[in-house]
Amino acid sequence: MAKKTKGNRVQVILECTEHKESGMPGTSRYITTKNKKNTPDRMERKKYNPILKRKTVHKEIK
Repeated sequence: MAKKTKGNRVQVILECTEHKESGMPGTSRYITTKNKKNTPDRMERKKYNPILKRKTVHKEIK
């Protein structure tokens, strides 16, 4: 019997917006899941950026 899928949950990548704008080398990315039925828009979370050494806004990328 085949394994059931998790339904509407999809894996998304969150990338730091402040780091991207600063022009510093490297990137801060996190992988998480979201329910695309409940949150159809792009996700935005505050996460820790180890390069900038502070919490910054991370937005979902395609």
